[in-house]
Amino acid sequence: MPGSHAEIYVHLVWTTVARQPLLAGKTRDIAYAVIRAECESVRAQPIALGGFEDHVHLLSRLPATLDISHLAKQVKGVSSHAIRQVPDLDGFGWQEGYSGFSVSRWDVPKMTKYIANQEEHHRGGTAKAILEPSTD
Repeated sequence: MPGSHAEIYVHLVWTTVARQPLLAGKTRDIAYAVIRAECESVRAQPIALGGFEDHVHLLSRLPATLDISHLAKQVKGVSSHAIRQVPDLDGFGWQEGYSGFSVSRWDVPKMTKYIANQEEHHRGGTAKAILEPSTD
């Protein structure tokens, strides 16, 4: 078989420092734009991106040459740096670490919908605890 084929889907979740509600308006827009761009630059296909005021969910298809920890490090680092360059957005940062979940290709549509509806899930109390950052 010539070449390689991989269908590796990963759902990453990470939080703002001290779970501060910093992801709104301009900050969220910058973070999401930079996260998408960084995914593309490392050849990870961003499928869904969303979250709530204190955390981010990213569903991405990874190339066979990229590991989860590298993707997490890149998107967190580049987005944090970009946000800190904006003068009125002092104090922004991501908490250390992340959660990563493998997703089967058959569950990609369901996970995409879950991520797209983060605001609704958190305001309505329907967020799935296993897929959300812990509060401790």
